[in-house]
Amino acid sequence: MREIKPEELQKNPFQMIGKEWLLVTAEKDGKVNTMTASWGGVGIMWHKPVAYIFLRPQRYTKELIDQTDTFSLSVLGEEHREMLRYFGTVSGRDEDKIAKSKLQIAHEGATPYFADANTVMICRKLYAQPYDPACFIDKSCDEKNYPNKDYHTMYIVEIEKVLIS
Repeated sequence: MREIKPEELQKNPFQMIGKEWLLVTAEKDGKVNTMTASWGGVGIMWHKPVAYIFLRPQRYTKELIDQTDTFSLSVLGEEHREMLRYFGTVSGRDEDKIAKSKLQIAHEGATPYFADANTVMICRKLYAQPYDPACFIDKSCDEKNYPNKDYHTMYIVEIEKVLIS
């Protein structure tokens, strides 16, 4: 993989996040876990290149992210679609998803990412805030997406490095 500047990333964010999906990967005390995400964004905030991700409270990966400063966002090719579905439905609390996947974990410093990815963003947390149901202007977004009231936490993260294959 080679490093590019965040502003050199040519991928369409709607395609990359909404269609290809991201693997959100973190490590704490030698335990690496990942989950699939298809909600998020990229942009500029506080004069920095950032990504926005949203994690529900019951996700094991969220526990790891809350205990670390950095994590990665990896984009894998379509040949990994079934594995992405698996990563999105099985909890790392229940089994070692990564070992079962046979995908390779690499590290950029202390931050794990998937060596099999075509695009990787190494991210450092800047801000986290749980959704407040009182803040929904369009109440149908709350009704449709949160029937169990398990509101996401929004993370704004600085994209420190972008690696592409």
